[in-house]
Amino acid sequence: MNKDLVAIFEYLEREKGIKRDIIINAIEEALRAAARKSVKDLLNVSVSINPKTGVVEVLAQKEVVDVVTIPDEEISLEDAQVLYPDAEIGQWIDLTVTPADFGRIAAQTARQIISQKLKGAERDVIYEEYRHRINEIISGSVKRIIRGATLIVDLGKVEGILPDRFYPKTEKYNVGERVQALLYEVKDTDGGGAEVVLSRSHPEFVEQLFLLEVPELKDGTVTIEKIVRDAGYRTKLAVSSSDSKVDPVGACVGVRGTRVKNIIRELNNEKIDIMPYSSDPIRLLENSLSPLEAKKITLSHDKKTVFVIVEDEQYPTVLGKRGMNARLNGELIGLELQVQKWSDYQAAMKVERDQMVSEDNPELDEALHIEGMSPLIVESLISAGFDTLRKVLSATPQDLATIPEISLDMADNILEQIRKKRM
Repeated sequence: MNKDLVAIFEYLEREKGIKRDIIINAIEEALRAAARKSVKDLLNVSVSINPKTGVVEVLAQKEVVDVVTIPDEEISLEDAQVLYPDAEIGQWIDLTVTPADFGRIAAQTARQIISQKLKGAERDVIYEEYRHRINEIISGSVKRIIRGATLIVDLGKVEGILPDRFYPKTEKYNVGERVQALLYEVKDTDGGGAEVVLSRSHPEFVEQLFLLEVPELKDGTVTIEKIVRDAGYRTKLAVSSSDSKVDPVGACVGVRGTRVKNIIRELNNEKIDIMPYSSDPIRLLENSLSPLEAKKITLSHDKKTVFVIVEDEQYPTVLGKRGMNARLNGELIGLELQVQKWSDYQAAMKVERDQMVSEDNPELDEALHIEGMSPLIVESLISAGFDTLRKVLSATPQDLATIPEISLDMADNILEQIRKKRM
């Protein structure tokens, strides 16, 4: 028992960083209750464990008296001075009262404490070492794989857990493989311990990777204003600079892309889009879509939805696989995003114009006048025979674009302007 205890003390100190006195106090506390049951009627029963030898002793206090009348609580001066030569009457002294079978009880209790009580001591070590490192990138090796794909990562003194939902499905790991991850949180467990939870899927992981690669981010010259991510597939981040001489996008990309390539490599070739930040959601969206240009971007009346109209051939790119690109752009600007093909939009607008044309409204047949439109454009329409609103609304953009002064885009704008004013 003694050698086993000392070996346990040394292991927990060396491997887990738990101080010996913490372990001893935990075991002594648990043994105290067992000792009181074994040595009934004695006063102030306590347990002492020698930290160097592991020897366990049960101690009780007795009062030094001239004549003993209560043997369980008193000791004669003569007997006391055998143990403590300076003992005097009225003094309380500690006596060893370890029961014969207490070694077996101590061994069982110690095993229970080492598996239960010491979890609290380990938890304190974990909290002390890791609670100030939240959102820091740490590395370790995969020790084992549990519950399908959840990783237990050896971090040195403690083990971290990397749940399968916290790393991309595109990543696979084997036991012994090195892994780098974000320290996501330190939380209590049901068993009274604590665990270090890691993540490779949260946007903060990518942000911390950029902080390691880009000095301008570290010193505050460049700031990541917004970051959204579909782990394993694509990350979008909007950056700004406090120094007009520093290009925030260029700083994050690095010379010939060296900085961002290092991050892409760590993320197993996940796509990364970096764009200038704007507090205007429409402008930020335009920056994110670049180099593509939307035909139209409009904000809904309740300012919760943005409608983006794009050329038909650009639609798959703007939408993205499984709608991922559109969803991330919506998260980036903080609004719902609706993407529509230009041909579908034109067809819908034509239906609206046809409904207007079919109305029995005399105003549609009056001499053409479009409020807010250049008189030269209105004159060109009239000269080409489109001298009433009904005739203009009956035309297609291609019809209007045959007029020399009017381009196809201008024709779309004319019809859109009339439609909005008539709604």
